[in-house]
Amino acid sequence: MTWQPRAEDLHILVQLLKDSTASDNVVQRDVRQKLESFTRVPEYPNYLACIMAMSELEPSTRAIAGLTLKNYVRLHIEIMQPQSVAYMKECVIRVVSDPQEPVRAAAGSIITTVLSQDLRRWPEVLQVLMELIDRPEPHVVEGAFGALQKICEDSAQQLEEFQSQALSFMIQKFIQHFANPNPKVRASAIQCVNQFVLMHSQGLIVNMEPYVQGLYARASDPHPTVRKHVCQALVMILEVYPEALVPQLEDVVNFMLYCTQGEDDEVALEACEFWLSFAEQDRMKDHLEPFLPRIVPVLLKGMVYSEEDIAILADEGEDAAVPDSAQDIKPRHHKARTHALDHEGTPGAGQAQSAGNEDSDDEDESDFDDEDDVYTEWNLRKCSAAAMDVMATVFENDLLVHLLPRLKEELFHPDWEHRECGILALGAIAEGCLPGMMQHLPQLVPHMIICLSDAQPLVRAITCWTLGRYAGWTVHPPAVWARQYCGTEAQLQLHRENYFRPLVLTLLQTVLDNNKRVQEAACSALATVEEEAMMELIPYLEPVLSTLALAFQKYQHKNLLILYDAVGTLADSVGSALSEDRYINVLMQPLVRKWQLIDDMDRGIFPLFECMSSVATALGGKFAPFATEVWQRCLRIIQATLQLLQSHAQHPDAIEAPDKDFIVVSLDLLSGVAQGMNTLVEPLVPQLQPPVLSLLPICMKDPSPEVRQSAYALLGDLAISAFAHLKPYLNQYLPELIGQLSPPIDQTRVSVVNNAVWAVGEISLKYDREMQPWVHPLLERLIPLLTNPQTPKAILENAAITIGRLGYVCPDLVAPHLQTFIQPWCENLRLIRDNLEKESAFQGMCRMIELNPNGVMDKFAYFCDAVAQWNRVSPELNKTFEKILHGFKNGWGESWNQIVKDFPVFVKQRLAERYAL
Repeated sequence: MTWQPRAEDLHILVQLLKDSTASDNVVQRDVRQKLESFTRVPEYPNYLACIMAMSELEPSTRAIAGLTLKNYVRLHIEIMQPQSVAYMKECVIRVVSDPQEPVRAAAGSIITTVLSQDLRRWPEVLQVLMELIDRPEPHVVEGAFGALQKICEDSAQQLEEFQSQALSFMIQKFIQHFANPNPKVRASAIQCVNQFVLMHSQGLIVNMEPYVQGLYARASDPHPTVRKHVCQALVMILEVYPEALVPQLEDVVNFMLYCTQGEDDEVALEACEFWLSFAEQDRMKDHLEPFLPRIVPVLLKGMVYSEEDIAILADEGEDAAVPDSAQDIKPRHHKARTHALDHEGTPGAGQAQSAGNEDSDDEDESDFDDEDDVYTEWNLRKCSAAAMDVMATVFENDLLVHLLPRLKEELFHPDWEHRECGILALGAIAEGCLPGMMQHLPQLVPHMIICLSDAQPLVRAITCWTLGRYAGWTVHPPAVWARQYCGTEAQLQLHRENYFRPLVLTLLQTVLDNNKRVQEAACSALATVEEEAMMELIPYLEPVLSTLALAFQKYQHKNLLILYDAVGTLADSVGSALSEDRYINVLMQPLVRKWQLIDDMDRGIFPLFECMSSVATALGGKFAPFATEVWQRCLRIIQATLQLLQSHAQHPDAIEAPDKDFIVVSLDLLSGVAQGMNTLVEPLVPQLQPPVLSLLPICMKDPSPEVRQSAYALLGDLAISAFAHLKPYLNQYLPELIGQLSPPIDQTRVSVVNNAVWAVGEISLKYDREMQPWVHPLLERLIPLLTNPQTPKAILENAAITIGRLGYVCPDLVAPHLQTFIQPWCENLRLIRDNLEKESAFQGMCRMIELNPNGVMDKFAYFCDAVAQWNRVSPELNKTFEKILHGFKNGWGESWNQIVKDFPVFVKQRLAERYAL
C-alpha cells in the first residue's frame, strides 16, 4: 500500500517551507530549528517528496521541498529506509514532467544526486526519461531533458562504464532531438552529447558522423543558446577528432567566423575558442593556413574593447589617489625558493627561483590576464589576442602577410579604441613574428614610446605591456639583425641609445602615472625590462631608484605588490651594483618605512619579504645595518606561526589554522640574508632568539612541501655561510635529508627533493672526510635518482653535482660506483654554466677517475664531451683534465686514434686545441 502522510504533520511542514523564504531573521532561525527536528523523523523524506508532488500547492513551495529533499538525499541516502527510497522515486518520476519548470528542475536535481553517487542505485530511471523525451507535450520533453542533461554532466564516466550499450542508443536519440522545434530541447540535447566528446566515449564514436551532421544542420539556428552549444561542440571535436571536421571545414569556418562576430557575447566567445584550439592543433596547420586572410581581421575586430568594457572603465581617469576597493586586493600566495642551476646560453637565473616555474606552459594566457583584468573571467578580447599569439607562433612571418596591412591601419587609426587594439595585436605577435617584425621595429618602437603619453589611459596601459614584450630587442637585437645593422660595438651602443634609453626613461615617467591601471602596466613592463637588460641597466640606476622611491609614496595597496616585484627584479638583475652607498639610501628608505608599518601577521608582508630577500642578496655585506632587525623578525614570525599551528592541532574548533606562507616567506628571507652576507651572518645564527637552528628541524619535518622546500634551501645557505654553527646538528639533519630523497617523487615533492639534494652537496664540501658515514646511504638514493629518466631535470642536475662533491671529499667511497652513473652524470652537467658548483663536482669526478679509471672506460666519450663543453675552466681544473686525458691516451697507446675517431668534431677540436690530443 502506498505511503500516506499524516495531515497535521503535512500541514506543519508545508507552512515551514513557505516561511523559509521569509526575510525576517528571527523567523528564518525558528524555521531552521524546526526543520532540523524534522530530519530526525524517519518519514521526513517521504513528506518532502509528497509536498513536491502536490500540484495544488504554489510552485515555489514545491520546488523548495524538492531542493530540500535533494540535500537530504545527498547526505543520508545510505541510511534511508527502502520504502522511503521507493516512494521518493515514485514521486520524482511523476514530477519530472510537471508543468511547472522550477518543480521539474528540482526533480531533475534529485535524480542527478542519486545517480552521481552510484548509477546502479536507480538505472531504470534512464529508460523512463528516454521514453519521456518522445512524448508530445513540450513541458514533458523539457523536464526529461533537463534531468538527462544534469545526468550527462555529472555522471558521464559512469554511463560509459556501466551503461555502455545503452549509451550508444541514448546518444542516437539525443542527436535526433537536435532538430526539435523547442530551442530549450535542442540546446539540452546538444549539451547531453557534448559531455562525451573529450572522454573519447565509444558510444559517441560510433555516432560521430550523425553527430557532426546534426551540428552542421544547426549552424543557422536562430536561438543563441543553441549556437553557443554548437560552437562548444565543434571546439571539442577539433581538439579530439579534428579529422571529423575536415570534409566540411569550409562550412565550419564560415559558421565560426559568423558567430565570432555575432552580437551575442557568449556565442562569440565560444566561437573564438575555436580559433585558439585550431591554431594549437599541429596536424591542422595546413588546413588552417588558407583561412588566415579571413580569420585575422575577425580576431583583430575581437580585440577592440566592447562598448560594455568601455562603459565599465570610463570612470577610472586619474584615480591614483583613490584607495583600492576590497575586490581589487586579491589574495596572494608565496612560492617557495628552489635551487636551480644556470645553463649555457641563458641569462643567470640566480640561486633560487619560484617553485614550479621551470615547466610552466600557461605563459600566454597569463600574459593576457595581466594586460587586461577588466573582467576576472575569460572574455572575447583576451581569447582573440591569445589566438593571434598562438597563430603567430605557428605561422611566424607567414602571418604578417595577412596582418601587417590591417595592423598599420589600426595603429594609426583616429579612434583610440582601434589604436589600442593595434598595439595589443602588436604585442600578441611579439614572440612568434619577431624576425619578420625586425625591419618595422625601428619605426614602431618610437611610435609606441610616444603612445605612452596618449590621453587615453587604456592606450597607455596596453602600450606598456607591448613594449615589455619587445624590450629584449631594444637591449640586444637578435644575432641576424645585429649582423645586418649593428656590426660593431659602437653601432650596438647607438641602437641602445636610440631605443633602449628612450624606453627606460619614458617608462619611468609612466610608472608615476595618475591612473592606477597604467601604473600597474608600467611597473610590470619595467620589471620585464629589468630582466632583459640585466647589467645594461646600471647606467640608469639613479633615475630608476628615484622613480621607484616616489612610486612607494604614490601607489595604493594593489600596485604596491607589483612595485615590490619591480624592486626585487631590479636587485636580481643588477646584483651588487646596488651596493653603492648612494643607491642604498634611496632604495632602503621606502622599504624600511613599509617594513615598520606592516604587522607581522598581515598577508601584505609576503611581497615585501620576497622583495627584501632579493635586495639582501644583492647588497651583500652592505645589508648588515638592516640584517639584525630582519633576522629577528623572521624568527619571531616563524615561532609565532609554529605556536599557532600547535594550538590549532590541540583545539581545532576553537583556534583557526594559521597560513604557513608566513613560515615560508620568513625562511626565504633568512636565506636571502645568508646568501647576501655570507660569513658575516654567522653572529646572527646563535645570538638572536629563538635560534634559527632550533626552528629549522621543526620546519624540515613539516607536512607542507613548501615549508620543507624553504627549510632545505636555508639549510644549504647556512652550510655555506655558518657551517661551524650547523655542524653540531648534522647528525640530526642528515637522516632527515636522506629520508626526503626516497621515491616516489610526485609533483608536490620535486622542489623539496631538489633543495634537499643541493643542501647535501653544500654540507659535503664543508664536512669533508667526516661525511664518510653518510656517503653510502646517500648514494643508495642519489644514484637511482640520477639514472632514472623520469627524474625531473633540476633534480638530475643537482644530484650529479652532489655526487661529484661526495666524490671530492670521499673519492674512495664513491669511485667504486663510477660505472653505474658516469654517463648520466656527464650528460646532465655538460651544458651547466661554468661556476664554482660545477667545478667542485668535476674536481670530485677527476678524483674518482684517478682511483677507478676502469669505471669510465666504457663511457669515455661522454667524459670527453663534458670536458670539452667547458668555456672558462680554471687553471687548476684544466691541469687535472690534461693529466687524466693524457693518462688515458698513454694507457691506450695505438688504440687512442681508433677510440676518438667517432667523437663529434667539436669535441676533437677542443681536445686538440686545449690539451694537444
